[in-house]
Amino acid sequence: MTTTLRPSEPLQQSADGGRSRTYDICVNSRRVGSVHLATDPAFGAASGTVERLRVDEPDRRRGRGTVAALAAEEVLRGWGCVEVQVSVPADAEPALRMVRSLGYTERSRNMVKELPKTPPELPEGFAYRPATEAEFAAWSARSMAAFAQSWIDRGVPEDQALAKAEDGRRRFLPQGLATPGVRVLVAVRDEQVVGHLWTGRLETEPGRWSAFVFEVEVAEGQRGNGYGRGLMLLAERVALAAGDRRLGLHVFSGNTPAVRLYESLGYRTTYVNSAKPL
Repeated sequence: MTTTLRPSEPLQQSADGGRSRTYDICVNSRRVGSVHLATDPAFGAASGTVERLRVDEPDRRRGRGTVAALAAEEVLRGWGCVEVQVSVPADAEPALRMVRSLGYTERSRNMVKELPKTPPELPEGFAYRPATEAEFAAWSARSMAAFAQSWIDRGVPEDQALAKAEDGRRRFLPQGLATPGVRVLVAVRDEQVVGHLWTGRLETEPGRWSAFVFEVEVAEGQRGNGYGRGLMLLAERVALAAGDRRLGLHVFSGNTPAVRLYESLGYRTTYVNSAKPL
């Protein structure tokens, strides 16, 4: 039997070269599932994504998903993509096994925490305040460069990594400190800034918006002193004050200290994000 992809809608194209299209997964022309393919607007048209790959229950465990994923990669190659990304729910073990068997490498994870009704106590002596415009400008430039470098270190071409960093600032911090719903706070000790916290809101799962930690940073030389934990507890207080009971974040694979901190605070992984070159 032959597994193929058959377009179920016209090809969607954007002015910046982006593409997207939904396909039926077919076995000998019989529909057995669907998959949505797109280029990633954050990374650019050279980076493709495989989204919402579903095989109908009667046809599962027969290799249909694996063949469909390989066929999807061929479509993306035809679009000029040089890499493919996939985001898999953390509890979808069969899909995670398939992704690993196809040569994808984990890049990052999305994590969330259901917040208690009572705001957490901050560590004794932990002090904070809103960032000033001057502090924001210096942090923003440094943060964008570091974020782009994190992607470069994981094999993303420099131009795509810079595009990703710029896209994030454009979408989530368009008006700087005046962006509605955004807080940029600094932890201070002896009147010196020792850490930064950037929070806002994001669609962490389809149709579900949550408070979100876009970045938490502790200054070099100040790490290991509890400021990271203090800033994360502060993020919970900010979320609860805004009426949110759920807090999400994104963490790069390999950042073991950060993952351990988040897990110790009660965060759970919701999605595993992986990629492979085409």
